[in-house]
This record gives sequence, structure tokens and C-alpha cells, in this order.
Amino acid sequence: MPDLRERWRTSFIEATTYDWAVEHEHVAGVLGRLIWGTDTSAFYRDIARLSDLPAGTKVLDIPCGGGVAFRGLRPQQELDYVAADLSPVMLRRARSEADRRGLHWIEFTEADVESLPFEDRSFDLVVTYTGLHCFPDPPAAIAEMARVLQPGGELRGTSVIKRAGLRQDAFVRLMQIGGVFGPGQTLAELETSLADAGLVKVTVSRIGALAYFSARRRGGSRAGTAGPSGGRDRLGTDTSSQHTTR
Repeated sequence: MPDLRERWRTSFIEATTYDWAVEHEHVAGVLGRLIWGTDTSAFYRDIARLSDLPAGTKVLDIPCGGGVAFRGLRPQQELDYVAADLSPVMLRRARSEADRRGLHWIEFTEADVESLPFEDRSFDLVVTYTGLHCFPDPPAAIAEMARVLQPGGELRGTSVIKRAGLRQDAFVRLMQIGGVFGPGQTLAELETSLADAGLVKVTVSRIGALAYFSARRRGGSRAGTAGPSGGRDRLGTDTSSQHTTR
């Protein structure tokens, strides 16, 4: 398999193309349906939940890309927010997006998700949107993100998964051959990786080939990272996805 770290660290075309697509919800919606068989409006609703975080919440956003998650933030929130990415190109785009949105309290860091430059128990919340399938070793990345969570802290995000359909698997394989996707995981493998990282309250679901997941580090609950309640799908939508918890 090509050197994924170096590919994403130095890529320009792939990074900016992806970033442009997710910045435009209509474009993302069309591509999501055609390629992954998913409703991307659920993805943007998940990001919008970040607006509920109280001031001072310690958040790690990795890979932050061009700042797609920033659309869920409010200038007055004043979070302790670190946006990290392996790609200098994406970090430059993320800085511009933060400036455009008036989010002047975000800190930017170039970082490899499998070797994070943060101490244990540093964050209340780690978000990782549409990046896990690009990592060379998803279980190692999950374990490292779990390491930097405080007790009770939450890891949540999205990832393209395998075995969601013949068309979707063909696109996954094409992306792997092109050197932009890693080995990837099935929904069951994703759930196992979260549990193996020592996380609890593991929840995974999918809409088409896009999985949504959340889990917590064992310990007390953290303010501002409350999970779903009342038995409703946490995305607020009816889907035919699998949904499992531990």
C-alpha cells in the first residue's frame, strides 16, 4: 500500500478537492448519494451538535481538514479547541476558515493521529470526521485518540466503511488503489476497535457506507458531551442502519 502519511502530508489536489466538496453541502449531498449511498444531511447535523458545548470545553478535532467542523461552532463559545491535521495545506485552509467565521480561539497543530503530541487525559471531546478510513492503522489511531481523552470524555466521528454494498466497496477499493484510503474497517471492526481501545458506551450506526460512532473513556460523565437520550437515533433521522452498543 502507498505511504498514506506522506501522500496526505504533501497532497494538494486530493486535499483541496475533498475540502471543496464538504464545504458545499449540496455537492456533498449529491456525491454522498451517488458514491456512498448516504444522506449527508445527517453528517452536517452531527457537526451542528458542537454548538451545544459550553465555554471552556477541551476539544481535539483531528483531522480537521479545511475546518468543516467549524460550521458547528459559535464565535462566542470560547472553547479550548485544538484543530490538528497532518497536512500543512489543510491547516492553512482551516486557519482561513476559522478567520472567516470569527473563531479566533482555535489553536492549530500539525500532528499525526497515530502519535499525538498531547499528554494523556488532555481533552473532554475528540472529534474525527471522515478521516478514519484514510489512516494507515485505524485501530492504532482510535487507541491514540482514546489515550488523550479525560475520564468520561467522548470520542465521536464518522468514517467510510467496507461491506456496505457492492458499489460502495468498489469505490473504497478504487480509493485504496489511488493511495488515498487506508485498509479501512467494517462496521463490526470499527465497533471492536473502539472497545479494544478501552472505551465504553460504544455506539455505531451507518447510513449507506458512512458510519457514525461514539464512545467514552471509562470514568465520570463530562459536561457538554452528553450522548443520545430517550431512545432516539442520535442523528435525528430514520435509517436502515445497524446500531449497536456496549
